[in-house]
Amino acid sequence: MTRTDARGTIMIADFDFGDVDIERPIIEGAGFELLAAQCKSEDEVIERGRDADGVLTQYARVGARAIDALPRCRVIARYGTGVDIVDVDAATRRGIQVTNAPNEWCADEVADHAVALWLAAARKICVYDRATRQGEWHWRSAQPIWRLRGRVLGLLSFGAIAQLIAERARAFGVEVWAHDPFVDEAEIRSRQARPVSFDELVEGSDYLVVQAPLTPQTHHLFDRATLRRMKPTAVLVNTARGPIVEDAALHQALTEGWIAGAAVDDLEEEPAKQRDWRPSSPLFALPNVIVTPHAAYYSEQAIMMVRRIAAEEAVRVLTGQSPRHPVNDVT
Repeated sequence: MTRTDARGTIMIADFDFGDVDIERPIIEGAGFELLAAQCKSEDEVIERGRDADGVLTQYARVGARAIDALPRCRVIARYGTGVDIVDVDAATRRGIQVTNAPNEWCADEVADHAVALWLAAARKICVYDRATRQGEWHWRSAQPIWRLRGRVLGLLSFGAIAQLIAERARAFGVEVWAHDPFVDEAEIRSRQARPVSFDELVEGSDYLVVQAPLTPQTHHLFDRATLRRMKPTAVLVNTARGPIVEDAALHQALTEGWIAGAAVDDLEEEPAKQRDWRPSSPLFALPNVIVTPHAAYYSEQAIMMVRRIAAEEAVRVLTGQSPRHPVNDVT
């Protein structure tokens, strides 16, 4: 298909799937040309996307500057649920539809990953593994470890994924606390969790799992001041966006003993957004932190689903149909 006989162009701004074999038949089958790029900056999105009628983005930022520079664009489809990398207000002003994927595409995966990180950090699995590989065969190599039963697992947010985490965690005998100003306290109690204030959550949790969206209010919510208020035996788990936790503050908290450990699924500045990333974060040198590469959402089934959703949403909008998962209202 040539550009002249296509209905338009849909650009995949960036992707780490290895191919675009799922998107291609959806996009080209609907009569559009597919442009697969690997943009690592907004400038590159602008350069590659000037003629794009639709944009799919995984990590590449599509901010106001890019939106103003993409005159043909009518839809921006996010691979995933969070849309913090898209300036939704700017898109709305330009009449550009923004879409995402609902939580269901990876809710079980993220909940499983959060529990896995929590247990690995609490039971110090990685510490034991490293010690054993180095020839140390002794339970004391990870001392101290505390019994899970009877301790408090706190959840920052109590949306669909956090509720699945709570379901799984209760089997270990922990008391589940939750803070979410957007969920009614009666709803939290109905799911066998205790509604608490943010202060209570921070100061009373033995294990604190962050599952909140990234907003201006949650950016660097876990800074030095917040981390200093946590228990010195506490473990922080972040399976939400990386910038909710300030990396430098977390490093100081872990090295100076403000908290006992951490397990995070993303760094503050996500490596996937950088072209020539190197593992230079000082967090990697610490024995009491686990880092996974923003993989909580991953399963073969989830990846296939989110790729189909993004491609189908772009096609729906560009062929005059209503999106199934709109983020903004452009009618």
